[in-house]
Amino acid sequence: MTTFARIAAAEAFGTFFLVFAGVGTATLAGAQVGTLGVAIAFGLGVLTMIYAIGPISGAHLNPAVSVGLLAAGRIGTFDWIVYVVAQLVGAVLATAAVVAIARGAPLFIQDMGGDWAANGYAAHSPGGYNLASCLLAESLLTFFFVLVVLGSTSRRAPAQLAGVAIGLCLTAVHLVGIPVTNTSVNPARSTGPALFTGGWAVDQLWLFWIAPLFGGTIAGLTARLLGIDRPAVSPSPQELEAMPQRPVAAHR
Repeated sequence: MTTFARIAAAEAFGTFFLVFAGVGTATLAGAQVGTLGVAIAFGLGVLTMIYAIGPISGAHLNPAVSVGLLAAGRIGTFDWIVYVVAQLVGAVLATAAVVAIARGAPLFIQDMGGDWAANGYAAHSPGGYNLASCLLAESLLTFFFVLVVLGSTSRRAPAQLAGVAIGLCLTAVHLVGIPVTNTSVNPARSTGPALFTGGWAVDQLWLFWIAPLFGGTIAGLTARLLGIDRPAVSPSPQELEAMPQRPVAAHR
């Protein structure tokens, strides 16, 4: 299997689990676990996949994360296309799996009206937030999420803790965003449910591509501006000599 094939397969599997865990929880168990439970499910989904497939693909699992890495100079344009196609495949298949499971309870499908945790604004926002509010929320939430991804995976950050930081950030992002848009910050996550919901969800899908990609791009450019990937500068010998020396405790 070629390198790109391995990356694409890893991203598809990883995105599948992220969407299956998050959308599955929201759809099948949302009434039982509430907003906090759904937020934790998304956070755990990304955290576990970072450690499972991160060594293969970096575990982007999200076109907005991939575009942030592109803007930060970590990947190329062709790489971004490969990642996004794989992520979309995984997200659509995961949503299909959730739908297939839900069909085992016909009354459940009738009660929920076929709304597979799709993202929406205005009349389809959980809290009735208008287009401007939803656009701003998705842009800001994605910006900070992708910035955390870039910072926690930089060369100066402890690699072992990256998954924890990213998972906790995604949980926090969902706690803020679920009442506003059902929280996207991930165009692939939005596309799967929109395709199965149809109608209004497809009509409003554009926002959940434009806002996350915008937020991710700005995060990547910000990371580059801040020099997140630059190695820490070691002091010169002259600077070391000028530094005050700490007293050494006498051994008893």
